[in-house]
Order: sequence, then C-alpha cells, then structure tokens
Amino acid sequence: MGKNIVEKIFDAHLAAGSLKTGELLSVRVDQVYTQDATGTMTWLEFEAIGLDHVKVPTAVSYVDHNMLQSNFMNADDHLFLRTAAARFGAYFSRPGNGICHQVHLERFAAPGRIALGTDSHTPTGGGTGMIAIGVGGLEAASVMAGMPFEFTMPKIVKVYLTGKLRRPYVTAMDIILTFLKMLTVKGGVGKIFEYGGPGVNDLSVTERATITNMGAELGATTSIFPSDENTLKFLKAQGREHQWMELQADEDAEYSEIIELDLSEIEPMIAQPHSPDNVISVKELQGMKVDQICIGSCTNSSYKIMKTVASILRDKTVHEEVTLFINPGSRQVYEMLASDGSVKTMIQAGARLLESACGPCIGMGAAPGSGQISLRSYNRNFKGRSGTKDALVYLASPVVCALASVHGQIVNPFETDIDLEDIPEPESFVINDNMIILSRKHKDIKIIKGPNIKEVPVKEPLEDTIFAEVLLKLSDNITTDDILPAGTQVLPYRSNIPMISTFIFKNIDETFYHRAMLAKQNGGGIIVGGENYGQGSSREHAAIAPMYLGIKAVISKSFARIHRANLINFGILPLMFSNAEDYEKIEQGNVLKIENIIESLKKEQKYRVINLSKNLSFEVCSNLNSREKELILQGGLLPYVRKKVLD
Repeated sequence: MGKNIVEKIFDAHLAAGSLKTGELLSVRVDQVYTQDATGTMTWLEFEAIGLDHVKVPTAVSYVDHNMLQSNFMNADDHLFLRTAAARFGAYFSRPGNGICHQVHLERFAAPGRIALGTDSHTPTGGGTGMIAIGVGGLEAASVMAGMPFEFTMPKIVKVYLTGKLRRPYVTAMDIILTFLKMLTVKGGVGKIFEYGGPGVNDLSVTERATITNMGAELGATTSIFPSDENTLKFLKAQGREHQWMELQADEDAEYSEIIELDLSEIEPMIAQPHSPDNVISVKELQGMKVDQICIGSCTNSSYKIMKTVASILRDKTVHEEVTLFINPGSRQVYEMLASDGSVKTMIQAGARLLESACGPCIGMGAAPGSGQISLRSYNRNFKGRSGTKDALVYLASPVVCALASVHGQIVNPFETDIDLEDIPEPESFVINDNMIILSRKHKDIKIIKGPNIKEVPVKEPLEDTIFAEVLLKLSDNITTDDILPAGTQVLPYRSNIPMISTFIFKNIDETFYHRAMLAKQNGGGIIVGGENYGQGSSREHAAIAPMYLGIKAVISKSFARIHRANLINFGILPLMFSNAEDYEKIEQGNVLKIENIIESLKKEQKYRVINLSKNLSFEVCSNLNSREKELILQGGLLPYVRKKVLD
C-alpha cells in the first residue's frame, strides 16, 4: 500500500509510535519558531527547563505582534527575546522584518520538513510541502529542549482540486472561505487536510499558503500541498532551490475521506460577523456600505496580491467615507512594492500604510469606530478581536477589499468598471536577511529582563478530589479571544502572568477575576463550556492564566485541539460530558465534587460529578493518551520535561 504525503513526512521523522489514526505518535522536529505574543513565555519556559542551548536544527524568534511601544513593556520584551535568542542559539527576526508566517515561508519553510510554531497560523508553511503545526509555547519549549513532538495521529483527508481559478476576480482567499462554508470551524478537528488533484498545478506557493494559513479556522491540525514544480519555482525565486525536493502522494495512497472541489466554480466569497465560517457570496452583499478596510496580515500579503491591490488603486482615491489600512506581511514584500512604485500608488490613493506586523488583525491599532463595518482580508472576525466590541468585521479577498475601498461599498469583482490585472508571480525576490540575527549560542550572554517580566508559574501535581465552584457557564465556540482578549491593553502583559490574569473572561464577565481569586482560596474553580471550547489563537496564556487563578477543570461538550493541549500542558483537566444533555444540569455558582480522579484517570477515564447545589450527579469523561495522562498527573508539561531532560 502506498503512502500519502503526510505519512511520508511523519515516517521519515518517526521517533516512536504508529502512523495509525488515533494512535500516539512521536516525531523529531526540524524547526521551531515563536512570535513575541507567545514567545516571551516560551523562552521563559525554556529557561526554566534549565538547558544551555536549543536542541533543534533551527529555532527562530520573531517579533511581529506587540509592535506598538506606548510604554516600556513591549520594548523590554523585544530586548528579552533578542538576548534569549543569542543566549540559547536561535535566530532573531527583528521588529520590522515582518510577520512570522510570511517571513518563515520566504526564508525557512521547505518541503519534507516538520515545523512547530507558537501561533495557530503556523500551517501557512504547508504551502511549501512541509508539515507545520501550531502549538502552545510550552510544547515548543519542550521540543527545543530535545523532546520529540508527541500527539495523537489525526485523520488524513484528501482535498481533490480540479479546474482553474477565474483570475483575477477569484483568489485563493475565496477557496478557503468556500471550504469554511462547507465544513464550518469544527470541520477540521482531528484532521490534516492534504491537497491534491490537477487543480493544485494552478496554484502558486503563496496562494497555497493563504489556503493552509486559514486551514486553522477549520480547526485542522494542519494542511499541506505537494512539493512540485511550482514549489521549486518559489524556492528558486527565494534563492533556496537547494532545499527543494519533490513530494507527492503515491497513486494508491489511502485517506480517511476525500473531498472534491472544482476551482472553476468558485466565486468571490465573504465571511460575515462573527465567525470565519459564516460565509456567503459577495454578490449577496453587493452595495453594503463599509467604513473601514484592512488589507494584508499573514493571510493575504504576498507580493503578487499586494501589487494587485496597487493596480486597483492606481489613479483612484479611497472613498471619502472609508479608511483604508494596508500592512504588507514582510519587509521583503514592502521593499519590492517600494521599488516598483506600488507604495507610491497606495499613498497617492489615500491608503494608510502600516508596518510589516500583525497590527489590526490582533487588535493592535486600527480599531474600527463604534458600530462600524470593517472589511478585512484577514483570517478572523471574532467579536471584539478588532479592538471594538460592537464593530462588525467581514472577511474577503484583497481584491474585494480594494474595490470596496474605492467605491465605499461591497462590489462584485465580476461587475466592477475597474480593469483588474492578473499580476504574475515574480521570477525572483529581493533577498536581504540583514534583519535576521544569526544565532550565537553563548552561555555567557546575559538575558535582559525588564520589570514587567515575571517567572513562569508551576502547578502542583493532580489532586484526587476536586471540590470547586462553577465560575462560568459558556455557550458553543468560545474562542481564546473570549477567554483572554488580545489588543493593546492586554498583550503587553504576556510575560507577566499575575497581571494578564486580571483580564481573563473580562469581555464576558468583568467580575470573573475577583470571583476566581476568592474561589482559589476555597478549593478553586471550574469552567463549563459547550462545543468547540477554546477555538482560535494558540496563545497558551488562555490556559496559564486560568491555572494561575486556580481553575481545576474545564467541562465541555468538545474542545479545540490547541487549547485542549494547552490545558493539559498546564495541568487543567479537560473533561467532556458523557451525555451532552447533562450540560443543562449545571448552572453558574453550583458547587461540584469529583472524587477518585487519579484512579479514574488511570483506568476508563470516566468520572462521577456530584452537583452538591442541585443534589444530583452525572458522568464526564476524558480521552487522554498515555503521555497526556502522565502530564496531568505531574501537574503539566513543565515539571514533566524538566524531570525528563535533567534526570
């Protein structure tokens, strides 16, 4: 029996375990990269493990999220990251060099490799034919300490593409929005999407990267394309053709499922508030007025797409009732746009150009006005993520965004009077790595920590009995932005867990922090959720802060992959209702008791929950693999790794 692409890569990196779906798998990792919103904690965790240097072939520390320096905190963290990279042997991508996923795609991603990144959109690298998986910071720190990456083997789903895009009216963004409409934000949980079929030949690497980037919104472990002539062309244009290898699935490869998609039938699509899967066709919203437009981010900021935007803006003026922001994804793209006159065209049209950073996507500046409609070529439109609670954020292709910026309203690209150009991919890119500092790995280098940087909190081993209050009962699809908001007020405290904990669930319940601190003195607290609890960002702070506040367990109908892993990594029990209807038997304020936890964990993973407030009981369960059981028993991944590495 032949192998698919995913199996070939995992097999070449296999350290232990089985490639059988549902089995525990352990693989060696080639690359680990961090970004500053999650990377500060990752490097503090690596330091806490106690090693002198990283033990992976390539580690890169990026600065791209917290770029606004309104006080000392972000600047201090940037200095900490630079000195930690030098001390431990990682590359350091300086502020201004670009968004981690875009820069990593340009300068490090390569077919056949395995990469982990402390950001949920790490799968961007799958556009080059590599396995790229988003993980929590502590998981990344453990791999940098020499541990293999251990996880449960997902299902491999083949996406069979046929036809060709109707360029320039339809883009790669429309492909992934169509896919999200088909499968929803839960459709990829426990799966890896492997793209194939004749339609793949029609897509460049940067277009493929847009699709794999937003595969994160499906809840997928990752997404991957073959490595072919298009991959070689991209790597050659980046001066890295020596890293190319052909990588295709065998003809008799098997998959858990096959999904077919005809690219020629795809039309311009748009995601409505407040979820990336709330998708309809652009023509259904034609004529809707917009107030703000943001183009760029890690999803849609390649040179080709940015030059396309400039061509639409040429000799035009941004509508008088619209504000247009543009943030190219990397300095490489920015420099090329400056050289060919595209930056001048954008400025002349009235666009407000931002630096190469995540910016508005993560709520760092460019927040919409109260109640305004913001149209963005980004990957997420969760409520409040933009920095404005009552803003209405829509997601669409850069082409749709650029046209709307001129007209002041949604326009169907097929019906515009503006001539659209089909911009080709460049044959060569500007190569300038002077903003990437080479690793030095010197134990005498001093790591500099500002006053806002605090040590990593560590949880005690698992208790046999939980006696705790339900502090919050939540609905379906709660995001990590709901758990811990992003933005200019919160993220500067990313290296200060006691302080960032004051913001937990603040947008849902402003009393939560104070109630949690009170409950912590009396046994701790429990969170109750619905389906897909913890979707969205990989930020592990959404697990660390609850752990710091004494949360013992989260009981939900189901969990998003990365957040579930983060809960386990910090010793919080992720429990699921054995009967979903029992969700109705709990109310906020109820006191729950769970006994014989350790014995139940080691056996069938079924636990009896007694609701003392209602005098009733029900069953919950967990689905921890053998490694995850050990992590929970020891209080999380940090004490587990420290013991493994240093003993």
